[in-house]
Amino acid sequence: MIGCGGIAMGKHLPSLAKIPEARIVAFFDVAYDRANEAKAKYGTPDARIYDNVHALLNDPDVQVVHVCTPNDTHAEISIAALEAGKHVLCEKPMAKTAADAQRMLETAERTGKKLSIAYQNRFRRDSLWMNEAARADMFGEIYLAKAHAIRRRAVPTWGVFLDVEKQGGGPLIDIGTHALDLALWMMNNYEPRTVLGTTYRKLAERGSLANEWGPWDPDKFTVEDSAFAMITMKNGATVWLESSWALNTLEVDEAKVTLHGTKAGADMKGGLRVNGEEHGRLYTKEIQLGSVWDNSVPNDSPEKEARAWIDAILFDREPVVTAKQGLVVQQILEAVYESARKGEAVSFT
Repeated sequence: MIGCGGIAMGKHLPSLAKIPEARIVAFFDVAYDRANEAKAKYGTPDARIYDNVHALLNDPDVQVVHVCTPNDTHAEISIAALEAGKHVLCEKPMAKTAADAQRMLETAERTGKKLSIAYQNRFRRDSLWMNEAARADMFGEIYLAKAHAIRRRAVPTWGVFLDVEKQGGGPLIDIGTHALDLALWMMNNYEPRTVLGTTYRKLAERGSLANEWGPWDPDKFTVEDSAFAMITMKNGATVWLESSWALNTLEVDEAKVTLHGTKAGADMKGGLRVNGEEHGRLYTKEIQLGSVWDNSVPNDSPEKEARAWIDAILFDREPVVTAKQGLVVQQILEAVYESARKGEAVSFT
């Protein structure tokens, strides 16, 4: 485990701990106390704490590496791990830049090691159902998708989330990336044509006492607070992407997708719903995914993600989230920022 902060302790480590075949044998973090805490809670009795990344990567007992560090280090660490003969699961986004993501993909292909990106929302029950329905042609041709990642006041004020140099961006690259990944996956469409994007810092400079994680310092808030984009695909389909950490709205949805197809549509607003026309009448169906008693949808996606990832290694399968898919998401995110900066659409060749 490289990086033992919140995402490692909250998702990766507890999920891996539930997999009998996985032994967590090595830890690194720039803060020794974090690595020590992670080892004490999740490591094997003989697990090691390393004082640098390369020493860990030289450990022959390590076969798989999880990269849970700031975005600007994803590529450097992932590439070094792949070169050292390790399989790599890298936290989202794939990298800070598309060029770095491309280098990661090329290294994985050259070394023959598996590389996947941690988009755990694909493993939610509603996401899996909607994707399976799309593959079964329930929706017909999906020509419009809306990728939702909107918070009203939930700016992450810890770590380096507000640092543009470390992260590369704000809500777009943090939570918008999840929604975009879901939309492209469900559409099974990874060929963008043009991107027209806008970014805003309207609330970042005002501050807020009502923020979920406490007030932020406007002087240290160097990323956008909101970003929006219209993405057209080469087959004519459109993706509308919306992301925000702070927005005056009551329409709050995060890592959710709305699909519009020729046969039917679907959304995840307040549950999973399908709509369309049948026998001359319009219909709306609520899809029950939990128990027959409470219609609950437990979020066991981190455990499913970890199980699928380890199985891909054990049985030599392609990961559910491929590096090629992660690269396209990264390319679109970068195009949104470029379009916003230039004030014009960005085209893909």
